[in-house]
Amino acid sequence: MRSWNVPALPSLPGSAPLPTLHDTATGSKHVTDVSRGGQLYVCGITPYDATHLGHASTYLAFDTLGRIWRDAGVEVTYVQNTTDVDDPLLERARDTGVDWRELAASQTDLFRSDMEHLGVIPPDHFVAVTDVVDDVARSVSALLESSFAYRVDTPDSSAGDDVYFDVDRAGQETLWHLGIESRLDPETMMRFFRERGGDPDRDGKRNALDPLLWRAARDGEPSWPTVLGEGRPGWHIECTVIALEHLSLPLSVNGGGSDLIFPHHEMSAGHGTALTGETFSSLYAHAGMVAYEGEKMSKSLGNLVKVSELVASGVDPRAVRLALLQHHYRSDWEWFDDDVTASIARITHWVAWAADATPGAEATPLVAALRDALADDLDTPNAVAAVERAVVEDVPPTSVDVDAVHALLGIDLRA
Repeated sequence: MRSWNVPALPSLPGSAPLPTLHDTATGSKHVTDVSRGGQLYVCGITPYDATHLGHASTYLAFDTLGRIWRDAGVEVTYVQNTTDVDDPLLERARDTGVDWRELAASQTDLFRSDMEHLGVIPPDHFVAVTDVVDDVARSVSALLESSFAYRVDTPDSSAGDDVYFDVDRAGQETLWHLGIESRLDPETMMRFFRERGGDPDRDGKRNALDPLLWRAARDGEPSWPTVLGEGRPGWHIECTVIALEHLSLPLSVNGGGSDLIFPHHEMSAGHGTALTGETFSSLYAHAGMVAYEGEKMSKSLGNLVKVSELVASGVDPRAVRLALLQHHYRSDWEWFDDDVTASIARITHWVAWAADATPGAEATPLVAALRDALADDLDTPNAVAAVERAVVEDVPPTSVDVDAVHALLGIDLRA
């Protein structure tokens, strides 16, 4: 599946340090392992509504990681999926009377447009789940053969049985176990599993936390003919299979929003380890949640602030990006409508400052400040503050300073 256009990425003189990131699995910061290159997998959208600022904040975080890796001379391989068949998408399609394929295609197109507007470097592999159904089915079949998966009687399907992952067996016989990444207690796991798409009360499961690997076809639902019969993938296994196809294990970073810590990332890792015998990822990084008027920004609450709507109203996309970068990626924060107004004013000042840039060839104190801030757990607020100080104090910029703002923060002050 096509991604979107690659933005310009100026090269900078000197060298950048390898970034450290906060690892959810250990609760501490580590230098990212790029011994096999930067192997980055970030979970993508379920395309049933437009990109809101919570999405955008997550993708800007990992865009920043890719930028600092590239500045440090790391060869990056970035993979992202789009879950273009899933229960929320199908429900939205039924509610709106739109074919689910048309809904997914239109919202994926809008997502591409939003990412282009924000200057996000596209993934090397942007993969739709509907393009890997056969691959998922084969992987689930392999898990059945190795006894890490089992069938559950499914009387409402004429195509066979649903298939579930056996978390207890995987925890006993592989390098993976429940809690290895999330570090959650059983009670919290159960609550999140129930809230985030799990079915703990399903009859026939061996453990209430066993996740669905394969959903046998039901009447009125999309399905595909595979080695498992007619059906479609479960949620977590999709990302596992896509990551295994395009990246080497362990991943350098498995990333996404903090609402994916459990069960999604933990179960995806379990599937990957059960399939390969290897540790799935060296580090798990998660972006915080964005609220609006005191509540989490979400499709279900209908309180989304959408990138496309801001841009359509005439807001400079650079101001949207800057407004997001002023918050640390791991923090939970709240969007206020006047945030973008302040960022528009700041962009105006920055552009005027950059217009006076003189030619340069050497790294400057500002370049060093940007590199140091971003290498420390992607500290974009400190990086933005470094540029703001230079502008406010009227430090004469060089072309290298302007290139650094573009390359590292993704804000082109010459546009």
